[in-house]
Amino acid sequence: MINNSYNARLDRFSDRVVRGEILSGSGDILAMTNVAQDGSESRYYPYGSMFAHTVGYSTRGKTGIESLANFYLLTSHMNPLEQVYNQLRDKKNPGDNVVTTLDLELQKIAYEGMGDRNGAVVVMEPATGRILAMVSKPDYNPNTIKEDYDSIIEDTDNSSLVNRASQGLYPPGSIFKLVTALEFIREYPDSWQDFTYTCPGVLAVEDYSIRCSGGTAHGTVDLKKAVEKSCNGAFATIGLMLNNESFTHLCDTLLFNQKMPFALASGRSRFNLTADADKWEVLQTAFGQGNTQITPLHAAMIVAAIANGGEMKEPYIIERIENANGQKVQSFASEGSHRVMTGDEAALLKDFMVGVVSEGTGKSVKSKDYQAAAKTGSAQFESGKETHAWFVAFAPADDPKLAISIVLEETGAGGTNAGPIAKKIFDAYLSR
Repeated sequence: MINNSYNARLDRFSDRVVRGEILSGSGDILAMTNVAQDGSESRYYPYGSMFAHTVGYSTRGKTGIESLANFYLLTSHMNPLEQVYNQLRDKKNPGDNVVTTLDLELQKIAYEGMGDRNGAVVVMEPATGRILAMVSKPDYNPNTIKEDYDSIIEDTDNSSLVNRASQGLYPPGSIFKLVTALEFIREYPDSWQDFTYTCPGVLAVEDYSIRCSGGTAHGTVDLKKAVEKSCNGAFATIGLMLNNESFTHLCDTLLFNQKMPFALASGRSRFNLTADADKWEVLQTAFGQGNTQITPLHAAMIVAAIANGGEMKEPYIIERIENANGQKVQSFASEGSHRVMTGDEAALLKDFMVGVVSEGTGKSVKSKDYQAAAKTGSAQFESGKETHAWFVAFAPADDPKLAISIVLEETGAGGTNAGPIAKKIFDAYLSR
């Protein structure tokens, strides 16, 4: 309650404390308070739009980390004698600084890599849950939010204030085939390796037809090849073999239909496949269409769990609180983890994802310096419009350091359009 941005008590804190800074993990200033000679204060964001949704703003209400860490930023842990001395001089004390988990270089690469395309990028550490980058577009300039607020609110076509990384809900498309593959392995532990499907490019089931991308005929594929080639027909066939209630239970385990364990505002990913769902819904759901929706943050958490041997770490974005002299006041870490699959299951999915990079649709992250694991996706959301491009990945495959989730709205193939952004992020981080 005390940290709630609507708590009037916090406004009184600002009468005697200059709002502290928000810093990247390496100490870059992401938000600061400028104090003029006449004592007036203004909040300044040195990187403008780059951290807009994650850092947020503190005028016209508060969002992002500005809201999440409001109490810390308006609390001073300077030396008590110094605080008393400042009060006697009628001078405000400097507020504590919030050190985030964010990595300036990775944030910049993700932001610039997206260009003028809408969507989101999330980068996290699989073993810790630390969020290293979180970008959402379209964006806004937090330095001018006071003047621009009304026009931004009126622009309902872009919804620029929405953090698409944690709040945006998208059909997952083919990245969801990882979940379908996991359910298939669980339901057919002794025979999944015998699965084969001969892909003609279009699967006809009664009055329905399922097309693979571009009508490509993949020939005869087993489960691994079906993931590598992202064969819709194979996964539609698998979908008809699954128990809907068991499938739903798996998705519940993976945190669909639940509040995300993340401090910033987040959407609830959705999975809805009832026992009596019709055949068309089952077919569509199996390869990531139907009524299923997911946030980019949640997609990053699932792929990070695969990278982390089946353990899903709860993501976090504030590393520690320091006073104005850099002395640590409080530290934070992931508040928990969820065992969402066994180590053997995670190893199988990792093997499939390595094949996507080596032999399949994810070749855009191939590197001679490291082996990445990935899954591409092209998610249809409205008839007549270009698909959303998805790309989820982690690297190195044998010792994962980064997990990435990217969605680019109405951009087309995920491997072609979103994959190169992931490659730049991996290259930069893994060459350090």
